[in-house]
Amino acid sequence: MNNLSLKIIKLLTKKKYTVSFAESCTGGLLASTITSISGSSKVFNLGLVTYSNNTKVKVLKVPKRTITKYGAVSYETCLSMVKNLSRISKSNISISITGVAGPNGGTKEKPVGLVYIGLKKGDKTIIRKNLFKNKRRISIQKATVKEALKMILNTI
Repeated sequence: MNNLSLKIIKLLTKKKYTVSFAESCTGGLLASTITSISGSSKVFNLGLVTYSNNTKVKVLKVPKRTITKYGAVSYETCLSMVKNLSRISKSNISISITGVAGPNGGTKEKPVGLVYIGLKKGDKTIIRKNLFKNKRRISIQKATVKEALKMILNTI
């Protein structure tokens, strides 16, 4: 992932873009992956770990009714997270992540490995639903970060 991160940082720097993240199930791994690269301070603006529903509501201003109706792991919550992060951070690219990293906590409707990744750049917003099959927590987290990095790369 370091090569991918380095490539992203170089491209973001070249375009004078900034990036911000709101992570839940990855617990800051995406931010850590980017900030482990020298030069990331030029492009990395904000990283929030909004792990609890309360924090999603209080910090990211996700409507409580959205979480109540659809759940924290949903298209709707991910969309609200990325839109509000973009407004708060004023970054060129914003990423939100919410999912079930396991090994517990999954249901039939929302199994372990279900992760939504949101990306907002200008007027363009993408919410991608992923179902990572490896049931190991760290594997799901790493796969999520890799997917988010690919989404950023395809958007720059």
